[in-house]
Amino acid sequence: MRWLSVLLSFALPFGSHAAKKSPEADRFDDFHAKAQATSPLKLLDSSYKQLTSAPRDYSAAVLLTALEPRFGCQLCTDFQPEWDVLARSWAKGDRKGDSRLIFGTLDFANGRDTFISLGLQSAPVLLFFPPTTGPHATASVEAIRYDFSGLQTAENVHEWLARHLPNRPHPPVSRPVNYLGWIVGIVTSLGVAGVLFKAWPYILPVIQNRNVWAGLSLIGILLFTSGHMFNQIRKVPYVAGDGHGGISYFAGGFQSQYGLETQIVAFMYGVLSFATISLAVKVPRIQDSKMQQLSVVVWGAVMVIMYSFLLSVFRVKNGGYPFKLPPFM
Repeated sequence: MRWLSVLLSFALPFGSHAAKKSPEADRFDDFHAKAQATSPLKLLDSSYKQLTSAPRDYSAAVLLTALEPRFGCQLCTDFQPEWDVLARSWAKGDRKGDSRLIFGTLDFANGRDTFISLGLQSAPVLLFFPPTTGPHATASVEAIRYDFSGLQTAENVHEWLARHLPNRPHPPVSRPVNYLGWIVGIVTSLGVAGVLFKAWPYILPVIQNRNVWAGLSLIGILLFTSGHMFNQIRKVPYVAGDGHGGISYFAGGFQSQYGLETQIVAFMYGVLSFATISLAVKVPRIQDSKMQQLSVVVWGAVMVIMYSFLLSVFRVKNGGYPFKLPPFM
């Protein structure tokens, strides 16, 4: 009995030391338990300081935002659902807390002092706090700021967090099923199918009409040969000033053009095309010889005038072009 009491007296200090947890571990367990109920955590000034204070053997990702309408932060409103999806997906996929990451959200209405202490003048701001102790501690204890540029989705932020959490699990983003969207899509598809089934006898002749396809093809040709795609790629201005208080409709050189210039060129191409088609197809079918001759003269004059104007425009683009045609000399 004496030896047993001696052994117990020696074992009790070691047992109490083994059972005792560090304050950081207790803090993580507390936040992790709350995150399993609702994630991201809704923070206040006090809870933000408690979550991000050092030392800490866990990581924290905190979104500082301003969701109230009076602040007019559209990016905050747009990004919040993506942040919620990411936080819930992570909490659901990491129930044991193996990644040791806590998600939190601090609204300006609840964390004014924190915004002031950090010197923040805009929102949203996403900060990642790496661990300062433990096996995953980093050399720098400063918070890492996320760059809000481009399209902001839960997947993009997940990829950013994964880069800062090496050798740890990264639960994938799991978006909830949009049942209402599925129902609306199915009902809409059935409605469109029903309308097409009823209207098909009237739609089929239009689809099989050669004149319809010829008109659509001609519109497409005129649209793209006039420089529409160039305008879409380069984002060119519609018009520009000529330096004398007036408006310049045509840009000099072949490396630039204006939006209105494209429309004028498309109009000229369209008139020339219509005149050519009329002379080749419509005029030969006219039974009255005098009317036929008049049509030839009219459409021929239209072609000469429009082609003369086209050459004058081309000389604006290329100053060294030598050819001219009346009346636009």
